[in-house]
Amino acid sequence: MVSGDAAFDRGGDNTRIERVVIVGGGTAGWMTAAALAKTVPAHVKIVLIESEEIGTVGVGEATIPSIRTFNNILGLDEFDFIRYTHATYKLGIEFVDWNRLGERYFHPFGDHGRHTQEFKFLQLWLRLKSGYARGMCPDPGPISDYNLCSVAAARGRFLTTNGATSTPGPSLRYAFHFDASLYAKYLRRYAEGRGVTRIEGRIAGTDLRSDDGFISSVTLDDGRTIAADLFVDCSGFRGLLIEGHLNAGFESWSQFLPCDRAVAVGSEPLSDFPPYTRATADSAGWRWRIPLQHRVGNGYVFSSDHISQDEATARLLSQIEGKPINDPHLITFTAGHRRSMWVKNCVAIGLSGGFIEPLESTGIHLIQTGIAKLLLFFPDKRFAQANIDEFNVATLLEYEAVRDFIILHYCATERSDSSFWRERGAMVIPERLKARMSLFCSTGRIFRYQDELFTDDSWLAVMLGQGVTPKSYDPLVDKIPLPEIAKNVARLRQITAQVVDSMPSHRDFIRQYCGAATVD
Repeated sequence: MVSGDAAFDRGGDNTRIERVVIVGGGTAGWMTAAALAKTVPAHVKIVLIESEEIGTVGVGEATIPSIRTFNNILGLDEFDFIRYTHATYKLGIEFVDWNRLGERYFHPFGDHGRHTQEFKFLQLWLRLKSGYARGMCPDPGPISDYNLCSVAAARGRFLTTNGATSTPGPSLRYAFHFDASLYAKYLRRYAEGRGVTRIEGRIAGTDLRSDDGFISSVTLDDGRTIAADLFVDCSGFRGLLIEGHLNAGFESWSQFLPCDRAVAVGSEPLSDFPPYTRATADSAGWRWRIPLQHRVGNGYVFSSDHISQDEATARLLSQIEGKPINDPHLITFTAGHRRSMWVKNCVAIGLSGGFIEPLESTGIHLIQTGIAKLLLFFPDKRFAQANIDEFNVATLLEYEAVRDFIILHYCATERSDSSFWRERGAMVIPERLKARMSLFCSTGRIFRYQDELFTDDSWLAVMLGQGVTPKSYDPLVDKIPLPEIAKNVARLRQITAQVVDSMPSHRDFIRQYCGAATVD
């Protein structure tokens, strides 16, 4: 038998990662740099290489609540962050014209209603809907009436019990809209203040070790050579290291998500700050509206097989509120992922690893979880293949789960007014998504796989909004008398409305606590 001390081989100091090079700045690069600066031991030197000449995609301005966890881990002051990035709060996403023209629904953060020890609130609501259809009880109304974020968003209200305020009140689950370029600058200041070295330059070449193909160094266009033990590729769609030199391969999901272009433009700020993102389905894709304090981010995600760039740009400009403040710019992409997002001693984070269109604001979240997995499996110089394999498996499962949730918005539609939507309604979908939709259609049950991003409440909001309607409910709910359910649910609806009544407007809250200096 081998003793514990003999079996535990750390390999000594010669196996420790001593130098990490991040290739590329932007949101992915500086989030990675900030997180590593906060987390890794002091002996690890962190270097970030970026070029001012290379632009960033820069349209990822809407987030989901997990960004608050990332900011809190770094110890960022929320109101300071909001002021610096000209941010607004986000309570969810309003979807317009997705199932049918003229219809809209809201995908909120947080829970719908209150669950009992035995049943999800959805099952109680479905029982009431069934009773109402048979004339046995009052109409409980839309399920959004029982979600605090939905009701607050509809009325433009907001309140948080952030420690910087003395205002008592309920806790809304929220995220942010912010200027991604300003967020990158904010994190750069944070990272450099904690020892991260930034090098200005463009990568001209990469040197691979002859014995195992690992990256030993990168060469800049001015001839400088930068060596490291671990390389993090944050170079965007190019995948400069992971694809350009390590040939990871790419798996396209265009058969499910055919949109391959986005045109984006900023416009003058709105007179109010709606605390939600808007996603409006269009003839060949969808348009986003993201309200910040100093401007509105607008874009049209579209399929180039169904509309030209000029037509998409004209359509976007005709629909924005307020005057444009910059020229529209085009982003080209293919939905999908690298077949391996960690190859040898290189890890791809952000767009270099994969891309799923920003319909549910998951881009920055996938950067964040990529960083979290890198820290979870942080290597030594031996780069154990078991760690690399597990990282790749876990990352792919996460991407697939997000992909399926995005597909749901497209495949569950009754629209037939354009070839794009007729094709979406007839598309072949992944088996797991098909099974999930069938389960929901039967009795409103939702099975969430471990560690999936989207909760039961997210799935039910989009399922119902897209017209996926349960035929029945959990039969065990019949044990509760219908009048009792009706009374408790009506009271909950009333309390939710009263709580929102007590909140200030979103704009007033920002002005009082975290308004950017340039915004009146």
